This record gives sequence, structure tokens and C-alpha cells, in this order.
Amino acid sequence: MCGILALLHCQNTSRARVLELSRRLRHRGPDWSGLFHHDNFYLAHERLAIVDPASGDQPLYNEDKDIVVAVNGEIYNHESLKASMKRPHKYHTQSDCEVIAHLYEDIGEEVVQLLDGMFSFVLLDTRDNSFIAARDPIGITPLYLGWGIDGSVWFASEMKALKDDCERFEIFPPGHIYSSKAGGLRRWYNPPWFSEAIPSAPYDGKVLREAFEKAVIKRLMTDVPFGVLLSGGLDSSLVAAVASRHLSDTKAAKQWGSQLHSFCVGLKGSPDLKAAREVADYIGTLHYEFTFDVQEGLDSLCDVIYHIETYDVTTIRASTPMFLMARKIKALGVKMVLSGEGSDEIFGGYLYFHKAPNKEELHQETCRKIKALHLYDCLRANKATSAWGLEARVPFLDKDFINVAMNIDPAEKMVRPKDGRIEKWILRKAFDVEENPYLPKHILYRQKEQFSDGVGYSWIDGLKAHAEKHVSDQMMKNAKYVYPYNIPSTKEAYYYRMLFEKCFPQESARLTVPGGPSVACSTAAAIAWDEAWSKNPDPSGRAASGVHLAAYESSLPESTANGISQREEISTERHKVIKAIPDGVQVMS
Repeated sequence: MCGILALLHCQNTSRARVLELSRRLRHRGPDWSGLFHHDNFYLAHERLAIVDPASGDQPLYNEDKDIVVAVNGEIYNHESLKASMKRPHKYHTQSDCEVIAHLYEDIGEEVVQLLDGMFSFVLLDTRDNSFIAARDPIGITPLYLGWGIDGSVWFASEMKALKDDCERFEIFPPGHIYSSKAGGLRRWYNPPWFSEAIPSAPYDGKVLREAFEKAVIKRLMTDVPFGVLLSGGLDSSLVAAVASRHLSDTKAAKQWGSQLHSFCVGLKGSPDLKAAREVADYIGTLHYEFTFDVQEGLDSLCDVIYHIETYDVTTIRASTPMFLMARKIKALGVKMVLSGEGSDEIFGGYLYFHKAPNKEELHQETCRKIKALHLYDCLRANKATSAWGLEARVPFLDKDFINVAMNIDPAEKMVRPKDGRIEKWILRKAFDVEENPYLPKHILYRQKEQFSDGVGYSWIDGLKAHAEKHVSDQMMKNAKYVYPYNIPSTKEAYYYRMLFEKCFPQESARLTVPGGPSVACSTAAAIAWDEAWSKNPDPSGRAASGVHLAAYESSLPESTANGISQREEISTERHKVIKAIPDGVQVMS
């Protein structure tokens, strides 16, 4: 990951000010800084060197250096794009991102249609002072758009670089391009699933498995040490298993060795630590376990909220352990990790999908979830790691893989316990092979744990107890007046909002955060699937009462004096048994 900042048609800003604002993004790219200045146009770049670390500094140019581009991300198909160009080009670097400048020179704004990767970029054509900005299809990399009072247009990887100078700013939507020639934003990414029409393609496990393997393999493109985030859940375990199988055939293996490194974080004794260790032993990774305690997590909340730029409860709960883990990973000299985000949205993996009434509503909910990923899991995965100069790559959000998975008849994604079909059954089944298995069966069929739950149930209970100490009943009584937009409904939400507004007091900042009720990470629309959920709108997976094996028990005390729930002690013990795997087999998790 890198940090980009662009000021276009800027009348009243000095070079020194641009450098000052760009430094706010340096955590994203600690390896080098670059600045291009032409008339009243500035493109600044803070680089995290992953591909061609020796000479790939940005901004990047075409041959004549009259087209300049600043990019945050990775272009996985850059070699094939170079080979397919109608005329030869001379490249200044081996950077995967330089191809954008040359492609634009040949075909103009349609360049975005050809890119396979995760990216946000701003490109300036000095021949006529026109410019474009674009963001990848799902919004894996962040980008914000702002406007200055002097008529300037601003772009930045994080809103902390815009908040003091822009009259207004907002999230740059995924799958869009901003064109100065056309006069604004337009959507360039329009896959079949985006309309939410119900697909009908039959399920083929082999096709799904091969599409995912291709997605993982292309993300092994790196010139620096890397690893995989491994929670022991299905998604990260599949990423690790596939990467481990194919690593030896890559350029990265020749440079850094063929044994994959894996990383897990949790409270001592957490479900994830145990499961991740078993997976690591099975697939043969060099595994690292990082533990934290609740107080360490609480102490980091201010830093976490500053970096991830949200007050969303679920995101903060999950970002904090990831933020702590990323710092440890970077200390080991690792600069890139593979991660498992996106699978739950694509396959209906969250536990509330057990209550989906029919395939139509299930499919529409998955579409809604994918469209909103840039506000939640993508934001968390990117910013929690980029806070320490670490890049996270997400194979499940590969453009081609999404097209395959979202074209399957959603009836195949429905949860049917009587038939042994738990959440994400079609993904599990695709990798359930007898010869040379990818994973042990009880890992392959482990019940879904949201990251903030899997690191240890007392983490969320500790957060709630901490908020209880800092937010009074009187404060909650007046919440609708203090925070009329996205009114906090719990003391935990109120506490995060206070911390957020200390960093980002602007109206534009608070409007970048989504709102609405949620249970177990659902959208507001899906709460209607179960009347009982409206009485317990908590985003934790344990709020999926009647589904999660460690679900919240309303009859138990909310908390003990030390802030750790009694129900947690009981539910952790109950969590050990996973029942819903094929053929009725019971195994210990």
C-alpha cells in the first residue's frame, strides 16, 4: 500500500503545504516520498515498495514524461498488458503501476477497464492539463475526493490529508472514474451481479476452486518478504492452504524461500489461536502467534480510530487486534500479507444468513454486502495494516473470482442444516477433496467466527465495560442532540464517536461513516428476517441467537465486576463443539 495526495487547479497552496499534508500519509508508504508539481497541479506519493523496490519510486511517467500518475495498489496483469499493447513502449522502472501511464497514452480513460488489481490512482495529462482519478471495483484501496474553496479538486488515500483544507470531502466510490473532461464521476465497473438480478448458473465446485486458486496465485507477485493472516477460520485457512501449495513455483520463493509465513492474533486461549496453530501445522507454515490483553487493546483505541477513520462499532472491534498484529508483523521485516476478507459477503457466510427466507433475498443481501465492503472490511483490512506500512491483499475480492461466485444460483448458498449444509457450504465443498486434502475436515467445516469474536469473546465484553465507565446514562439521554447524525444507540458506540470527533470534527468526516441497525454484521434490511433480532441489534456474531453455538444468553448477567461476562465463560465452553458438518459427524474445534 502507498499514500497518494493530489491537488488539481489549486490556486492558494504552496509546495511546503503539500509536503506537510503528504506527511500525514507517510505511515502508508514509509519507503520513499515523491512530489510532482506542474503549474497549479500537485501529485504527491508516499511509497511502500513491494514490486521493484530499487527503482519503482513514484509518481510514474510515460516516455515523454508529459503523462504522470500516482498510484496506490497493485496491477496483477501488468506483464500481459505490456505484451498486448499495439506499439512498444519504453519503461523507466519495473513497477507494475507504470503501465497505467503508457496505457492511457494509447487508449485514454478506458485504461481502467483493462486493469486487474487493487488500485486508486490520479493521472495528470500535462499536454492539456486534464486529469482522471479512479478506484478499483470493490474499493480495496481507499480514496477520498474533496473540493477547495478556490475551485480546486483534491484526492487522497485518507481523509486526514483533506480535512483541514477542503471545504467539503467525501468517499470516492469504488468502481468509478472521475474525469475532468467529462466533468465528474461515472461508474466504470458494471458486472452482471451489480443489478442484483437473480443468477441461475449451476454450482461446479471444480470451477469455483480453480478460480480461487488463480486469484491467490496472482497475488504472490512480490519482491519483498510476505506472509498470510491466519485466524484458523475457513477463509484465511483456504488462502493459506492455496498459497502454501503454489508458493514454490513463484519468483517470490526463489528470493525468500518456499515456506509460507503465517500470523495470528488473539487473547490468550482464544478460539482463533488454537485453530490457527492446527492449520499451520497441517499445511506446514512457519507460524507466529501474537497475544494481547484487553487493556492493551483499550489503550490503542485512539490510535486505531485515527488510522481507520470510522466510528463504526464492528469495524473498530475488529480493527484493534488487527492493528496490534500488523505492528508485530512489520517488526519481523514482512511488508505484505494475504488476507481472507470478502468471502462472507460473497457466499452468505455471516451467521444471520441462516435466517434468509429465500434465495432471492439471500442474493440481494450478498450484493448489498459486497457493494458496502469499502465502508467496512476493506477499510479495516487496508487501514489497520497500512498504519504500520504493511500491505494486505485479498484474493476473495478478485474481480474474476467474484464474477464466478456471484453467477451461481443462490439456492446453492442457502443454509440447510437438515442436509448438512452450513454457511458457505459450496465453498467448503469445493475444497473438500479426498486426495491431498487442503485442510482437515473439522477446520473446513468450522462455524463462522467474526474476527472480533474469534480473537477472544472477552474482547468485546471488555470494550462494553470500558465504555460503561466513560459514558453516563445522562450522556446517552442527550445523544440525539449531541450527535443527530447516526445517533449512537449504545454506550460503546457513543464512546467511539467521541474519540472519532476529536480527530475528525468536520461534518464531511462524520458523513463518511454508514449507520443503521445491524445484527451479526447484517444490513438493516436483513434484520426483518427474524423478529427477535430487532431486540438485540448487536453486530457481534454471538447476537445471532439460535444460530451461533456461543450465542448471547439474555438471562445471564451482563457483566461481572472485572468487565468480563459470565456468559462468556459459559459460551466459550459451549463453543468447543461444532455439530453442523456433513454426515452428522461431531468434532471438537
